[in-house]
Amino acid sequence: MAEEIKVIVFTLGTEEYGVEVDSVKTIERLVPITRVPKTFDFVKGVINLRGVVVPVIDLRGRFGLPEAAHTEHTRIIIVNVADMEVGFIVDTANDVIDLNTDLIESPPEVVGGVKAKYLRGVAKISNERLLIMLNLPEVLNKSEIIQLEEIGE
Repeated sequence: MAEEIKVIVFTLGTEEYGVEVDSVKTIERLVPITRVPKTFDFVKGVINLRGVVVPVIDLRGRFGLPEAAHTEHTRIIIVNVADMEVGFIVDTANDVIDLNTDLIESPPEVVGGVKAKYLRGVAKISNERLLIMLNLPEVLNKSEIIQLEEIGE
């Protein structure tokens, strides 16, 4: 029997992505980010979130998408990955939907320029609407998580 999951929908450019609500701690407006030297290009730095230092990643940079100017709609989605909080900069995050897991199909090799290893699958929500589901553990591999943990300490 199909299971329903709650998914937060966010955008990068014209593509819609989803991440399970269970993985999301909070969604924040863009705040000043403190740059950290000698990190991956897509690691924008750290923020102080209610007394906790949280590394912040630009998902556009992570996926090799072109950079875009931040707007009043830009958000930082704080997620838990491998028992660590990480912030993802996204263009918008404004929707929570219930998604039937039967709708999630295996991802093709590349979707919207994003490699399949970062994707859990693609959900067809309607004839015009596809939702690209992220595979959070792959978005950050183990060596990157170790480096981010060192930043947070």
